[in-house]
Amino acid sequence: MKIKYIIPAVFALAIGVGSCDKDFVEINTNPIEATTLDPMYQLAQAEYASAVSDYHYQGAIVQQIITPYGGVLEGGNRNTYIDANASSLFTDFYTGPVKNLIDVTEKLKDNPDRINLYSMARIWKAYCFQRLVDTYGDVPYTEAGKAFIASTFLPVYDDQKAIYDAIIKEYTEATDALTAGKDAVPGDIFYKGDIAKWKKLGNSLLLRAGMRYTKYSSATAATIVAKATDPARGGVFTANSDNVSLQYTSAFTYGTGSMLNGGERHNYYVGAPFVDFLKATNDPRAAYMICKYPTPANALATAGTPNTNLADQQGMPYGYDETTLASAPGFPGKIGAAYAYTQFNRATVGAVEGKAYLITYSQTLLLLAEARERGYISTSTVKDYYEAGIKAHMTQQSYITISAAAQDAYLAGTEVAFDAARALEQINEQYWVSSFMIWGEAWCNFRRSGYPQLNAINYPGEDPSVDQDNAGGFIHRLSYPNREKSVNPAGVGDAITRLGGSDKLGLRVFWDKI
Repeated sequence: MKIKYIIPAVFALAIGVGSCDKDFVEINTNPIEATTLDPMYQLAQAEYASAVSDYHYQGAIVQQIITPYGGVLEGGNRNTYIDANASSLFTDFYTGPVKNLIDVTEKLKDNPDRINLYSMARIWKAYCFQRLVDTYGDVPYTEAGKAFIASTFLPVYDDQKAIYDAIIKEYTEATDALTAGKDAVPGDIFYKGDIAKWKKLGNSLLLRAGMRYTKYSSATAATIVAKATDPARGGVFTANSDNVSLQYTSAFTYGTGSMLNGGERHNYYVGAPFVDFLKATNDPRAAYMICKYPTPANALATAGTPNTNLADQQGMPYGYDETTLASAPGFPGKIGAAYAYTQFNRATVGAVEGKAYLITYSQTLLLLAEARERGYISTSTVKDYYEAGIKAHMTQQSYITISAAAQDAYLAGTEVAFDAARALEQINEQYWVSSFMIWGEAWCNFRRSGYPQLNAINYPGEDPSVDQDNAGGFIHRLSYPNREKSVNPAGVGDAITRLGGSDKLGLRVFWDKI
């Protein structure tokens, strides 16, 4: 008797299940959720995320920013390794720009209808990897960013010289492939898709990459620079309107500006060598860069009217910490919780809603000045490029007002007036000033050129490697993140083997060889 009831029940259940299965996909699909990412917006996200703050190491190594404190603030100020600060570029780039740009280039590599977007992504991807190589040496490249695409979770670390070869190829091919009249890229943050400007960006980055080879292979540098400056390929930057910068707002604030204006504002100061150089050259840019506040520990609104008189400025010396700084020559004492040393002008260069510059016309002109001095190019003169580069930086920001007469007076000053016998020194000292707060590039150019001629900080507790293997007392690369050593030991291990068996701060990347 029970069977006659069970059979109809099973039949009814089967009908119900079939009915549910019929509309399963439609019922379980969110009609308003995005299922794909527009690669144009991935490019924009990669552009936005590329302005990583470099004050813990790069800015301190080139002696433009300093804190006397250790712990979470420590790094280049003491020539020591602090993993959280040293690994930030690696972590931020691989989880942000690299991941997005690899995805974009993989999506579009066979799509001729989006050749411009594809080429822009290639150029900016090359920029990101250049920064990674310049900072760490060997890094993941061929398998980087392919966890989702190819389930490659533990990428190999590629040889840094091979990566640079690929970077040069990317800059060259992608710049040449950009074509006016093809796909529009209005979501591009830098230039709103302006193809002529992107060509100049690609060539200016190629020029920068080529000049990295001056110590490693002058012949290679000359070949790359000649290609970068060939006007038939679109040329390099020709005005400040070509600069790559990110304008921040109250909603999307400038990371370095937030640090200089936030809770750590009384812990950071301008390095003595930089202040001394500005004073020695009577630099009219100084008032917009550095100052002293009456109550420096206070927020900007209550810190008082800044003293921008150059003669009154005093940078903080290197080699000391909070327990020994009082013994430094000319120690100015403290004002409340802060030291009475010169700080950054928080309303201009340190503004929370300010600009972060990545590649500039001024830097490009100064590289051209050096390229002309080395005989890599024959256009214009070293002096003209040099002076134009300085003036470009003096007019880079909208808040800077330096008259033409003041600019000319600066260029005629004893230390600044062009001297052919000191050309390389003068050009690269000005590159140091031009790269103020673009600290990653300032560090690269310092290692490559040897200018400015800074004294080693000789901090008592510094990493011994900075005084070994001809490191000269300076950090020449950052060590790999501890997380990488734990998660991807094979990849990191191969890279360290190629470095000579160690992961020291004093080791040099390939183009920084003596």
